Amino acid sequence: MLYSTVTPADKRQALRAALATGELQRFPGAFNPLSAKLIGDKGFEGVYISGAVISADLGLPDIGLTTLTEVATRAQQISRMTDLPSIVDADTGFGEPMNVARTVQALEDAGVAGLHIEDQVNPKRCGHLDGKAVVDADTAIKRIRSAADARRDPNLLIMARTDIRAIEGMDAAVDRAKALVDAGADAIFPEAMRDLAEFEAMCAAVDVPVLANMTEFGKSELFTTRQLADTGVRIVIYPVSLLRLAMGAAERGLDTLVADGTLQPTVADMQTRARLYELLDYEAYNAFDSSIYDFTL
Repeated sequence: MLYSTVTPADKRQALRAALATGELQRFPGAFNPLSAKLIGDKGFEGVYISGAVISADLGLPDIGLTTLTEVATRAQQISRMTDLPSIVDADTGFGEPMNVARTVQALEDAGVAGLHIEDQVNPKRCGHLDGKAVVDADTAIKRIRSAADARRDPNLLIMARTDIRAIEGMDAAVDRAKALVDAGADAIFPEAMRDLAEFEAMCAAVDVPVLANMTEFGKSELFTTRQLADTGVRIVIYPVSLLRLAMGAAERGLDTLVADGTLQPTVADMQTRARLYELLDYEAYNAFDSSIYDFTL
């Protein structure tokens, strides 16, 4: 009932312990708190909070228009509703190194178990679009060093994302990843890897967990969890997948309503009232009300 009883500190410890096992951790993207509850109900290991999804939810493109306050607010809303550890997209840290430090502490207060800071220039763009630009190595290193120094809980996972592969190639991506690990990154997010061999090369190059981004319509193929695990990848995210599924269903439903004047043909595809109440744990709220108000005068 209400929020998760698992503390943020315990979630961070759980994520660290899970990564230490060497098993692949699956983090579907939650587009709202309810979808985070569904992810937990289906047995996944974690919840991802996508910057692209937060932008889209606000009706904005993913080009760095969201603010730290907006991201921290949504991260808290999602993280507090799930017992699973959450990882949030912190874009470029929302400014210079001091801003990065504040970003880390704000997101730590929001209850996330981890976050990633990227090496794009501002304004950033979706990692699977062309025309990206990255900052120099010194700037990227300062961002990660600031992030690592700012955290108060040592178990908060600080992940470094690098977009340099699409600009300067795989060798540059490996070099950048190594430098970011030296700067304090606990994990590496190499964006827009082209094939399994590149994931394998990145995993071999660094001694920290590597994340794979399995986003649809992007530069990477949609590899299976088994394929990714075999390369050495330890975290896989599906950042926008649930939003795309939901919006696709919503659009088809609206088209049916326009064409037929009723949603009756789509009812079988809808989540039932009973299933929604089950996810929301209505029964626990009813029991609470009864325990408080069940008295006579």
